[in-house]
Amino acid sequence: MQLVINTYGSYLQKNGDCFKVKTDEKVFEISCKKVASILISTAAYITTDAIKMATENNIDIVFMDEHGDPYGRVWHSKLGSTTLIRRRQLEIAETEEGLNLALEWVRTKVENQIGLLARLRQTRPHKSAEITSYIGKLENVMASFASLSGTIDENRATLMGIEGSGGRTYFEALSSLMPDRFRFNGRSRNPARDEFNALLNYSYGVLYSRVEKACIVAGLDPYVGFIHTDHYNKKSLVFDLIENYRIWADETVVNLFAGRKVKGEHFDQIPNGVTLNKEGKAVLLTAFNEYLDESVRYRGRNIKRDNIMQFDCHRIANSLIGNTDETDG
Repeated sequence: MQLVINTYGSYLQKNGDCFKVKTDEKVFEISCKKVASILISTAAYITTDAIKMATENNIDIVFMDEHGDPYGRVWHSKLGSTTLIRRRQLEIAETEEGLNLALEWVRTKVENQIGLLARLRQTRPHKSAEITSYIGKLENVMASFASLSGTIDENRATLMGIEGSGGRTYFEALSSLMPDRFRFNGRSRNPARDEFNALLNYSYGVLYSRVEKACIVAGLDPYVGFIHTDHYNKKSLVFDLIENYRIWADETVVNLFAGRKVKGEHFDQIPNGVTLNKEGKAVLLTAFNEYLDESVRYRGRNIKRDNIMQFDCHRIANSLIGNTDETDG
């Protein structure tokens, strides 16, 4: 499970083999064996003993800002695996193999978007023709990827242009399905201009931290990406891989609106936009964690969504060094 600290002034300490959390309202303990990660999204206190216990048990501590963006983490200093994996990442970035990996990820993203719209169409027959039109546009985007060959450097601008066009179509479709009060005009980040994007940004931030952890555990270098270019302190591979899983955040947020669980009081107005408050974060994180904890059929096995990221990262790492045995994931 993920231990979420989102109450201002919370105090996290070690008590035996448990984490003890104190707030003005309550005190509770939870065994470190039950915690996979700790998410801190507000001003809080944490003892060095709690940090030591977390690192000894491979529990990463992630610090997130008010928009849901991770700005720091505490993690043990060991490499996840052999450095050969990192060398191979650098090598294939210059070959068609790197482009093929990138294409696999963006195709998965668009396929996921088409799948979500198809599921939404089933429960919205009055919108069927409109949704079908959007799906057709995304299928055209999928077809456009087939024309790409060569290296990622030769195709990056074209690839990102096609992907961007598909993204605009997809979010236009989602907006059309929102209640009138919550319709939005495209993606907006930091700050979000509307409630939908505020929820989406925060859930993407949660995903980002989990994808980064999966990379580290599998021995992949989070800074060596393919689609996203290498910049100082930019975890390009995390930005690449998260494209496979954004749909989980999208579906969670859409379902919250469909279930009328999103309220105006879940947001605070800030300059040039809105942000999730404590109550809004609690609603989102509860729904998102439940969604990630569900088991689904994936590559021939039943696996929790939350574990798919780790499974995929191990699969990628194994393929880089010529080990195609996916059972290690």
